[in-house]
Amino acid sequence: MTRGALHHLEIWVADLAAAERSWGWLLGALGYAPGQSWERGRTWQLGDTYLVIEESTALTASEHDRCRPGLNHVAFHAGTRPDVDTLVAAAPDHGWSLLFPDRHPYAGGTQHYAAYLTDAQGFEVELVADDQAAYGG
Repeated sequence: MTRGALHHLEIWVADLAAAERSWGWLLGALGYAPGQSWERGRTWQLGDTYLVIEESTALTASEHDRCRPGLNHVAFHAGTRPDVDTLVAAAPDHGWSLLFPDRHPYAGGTQHYAAYLTDAQGFEVELVADDQAAYGG
């Protein structure tokens, strides 16, 4: 194990079925494999890192707001620029919408090729093209 590497990330959601449609598709497309499954949660694993999506009974609110203190977004290495474009094209069929479409794919700056997506529950992901150097970024 690499000291300091992310071990896991747990995201609490208000609607597990909706999260499975959006997060399950995205994580699978990024190479994560389904793991554990229980009544109110699921895991997906890639190497030594796993993500938990859980509809906890301890939720204190019914919706996520990425602009409040706490988690703003999760960023993933998403492969090449064409890989990012493929994910963006498929995302609406799986419950994701493109944020900042007027600035896509450079919403993070002219040297940063990425897609910013949000799901129906308000969670944001950033899909970063890993080939920045190949394109001068």
